[in-house]
Amino acid sequence: MNQKQKLVVYSLLLSILICAGMILESFREEKPAASGKDGNSNDVYLLAQVVHGEARGEPYIGKVAVAAVILNRVRSPKFPNTIAGVVYQPHAFTCVTDGQINLTPDSESIRAARDAMNGWDPSYGAIYYFNPATSTSAWIWSRATHITIGKHRFAT
Repeated sequence: MNQKQKLVVYSLLLSILICAGMILESFREEKPAASGKDGNSNDVYLLAQVVHGEARGEPYIGKVAVAAVILNRVRSPKFPNTIAGVVYQPHAFTCVTDGQINLTPDSESIRAARDAMNGWDPSYGAIYYFNPATSTSAWIWSRATHITIGKHRFAT
């Protein structure tokens, strides 16, 4: 076998290995999120519902940040230790109070929830966020703001 033929054979073998790896990767089960709990699909969907209700129309990074705030609360001893516990804490989220949580989340909200569950936190550890144009709580204005993304300020 000459050099050119060997190169063709090696290229074909490499292509086959790459394709096999891609196929195996597509069957790999997605690991649950680092949310402090098991991170099941119900958690992702509930998180996406809140993202859709609270951050619809915000930039994608802002949607991830809203989801991250919920996960940061799950990890904080100041809040319930489950996503549902945090979400349904009385008066914690406007979308729960006004029923927007019941809207079907779009694919971007679901993706943002997954990104947050997989560890992306553009809020830099915030446990609160608010829209200064609509917030009526004097208390929330006293919180130290880390970052503003879109119309939301993220705070501790």
